[in-house]
Amino acid sequence: MSLLSDLRAALAAREPAIVVRVERAEGSTPREPGAAMLVTAGAVFGTVGGGALEMEGIAEARRMLAAGEREGRLDIPLGPAIGQCCGGRVVLGLERGTSAMLERLERADATARRAWPHVYLFGAGHTGQATARALEPLPLRTLVVDTRAERLAELPGGVEPRRAALPETEVAGAPPASAFVVMTHDHGLDFLIAAAALARADAAYVGMIGSATKREKFRRFLAERGEGERIGRLVLPIGGSAVRDKRPAVIAAMVAAELVVQLLGQNMNQDCAGFAPA
Repeated sequence: MSLLSDLRAALAAREPAIVVRVERAEGSTPREPGAAMLVTAGAVFGTVGGGALEMEGIAEARRMLAAGEREGRLDIPLGPAIGQCCGGRVVLGLERGTSAMLERLERADATARRAWPHVYLFGAGHTGQATARALEPLPLRTLVVDTRAERLAELPGGVEPRRAALPETEVAGAPPASAFVVMTHDHGLDFLIAAAALARADAAYVGMIGSATKREKFRRFLAERGEGERIGRLVLPIGGSAVRDKRPAVIAAMVAAELVVQLLGQNMNQDCAGFAPA
């Protein structure tokens, strides 16, 4: 998570900093408990929702920095106190950043990451690259599978490249409730991967890039294998059909949104796992 790297950098530079996080949120509020930001004398990283609430948190954090204080709390009724239209109530906790805090956050982050849903993205071509970039900042463990080392080398650093001579064999080793997104450079390979994914009854999502014609060809492919009923679990087109735009970045944005709804539908907050409410 970015707060970790921001806090790590502040400590390395001996820059005093305050972590501001949402401790409690009642009613309509801009962010949920656990959302956090890091405030220094000259910069702010992350967000607790923006607007007047965030400005109150920043001002209090900088007052604490100037006064040398280590902990604080703000209890803010959004409408009556600061005129914010959400109308709920937010309690912000403020704590000076320390090495002990960093260690606590690192442990909590490692635990949280182990629970992240897995996304297996097959294909590191133009659309695969765009999709990997769209998924990178999300609380998902994204693995990109391809046969081509040179394409895997172009991926962003936050995803895991995996070179495989037979990409379809990677499906079997995926943990339960994984998502499978299929967009390789070869339709025949797409069919093998998607068929293997659909054979997993525990797959949370199986999607394949393509058209109605490709779906029909794949349906016949499954039927010939005696697996025709599985086509009902396939998402094709991926990213929905409301936007007809084939640019890689647009497809990537739509697919990322689809996966967030499917995999993170419980409104999990991952901003600052070490400060998430009990």
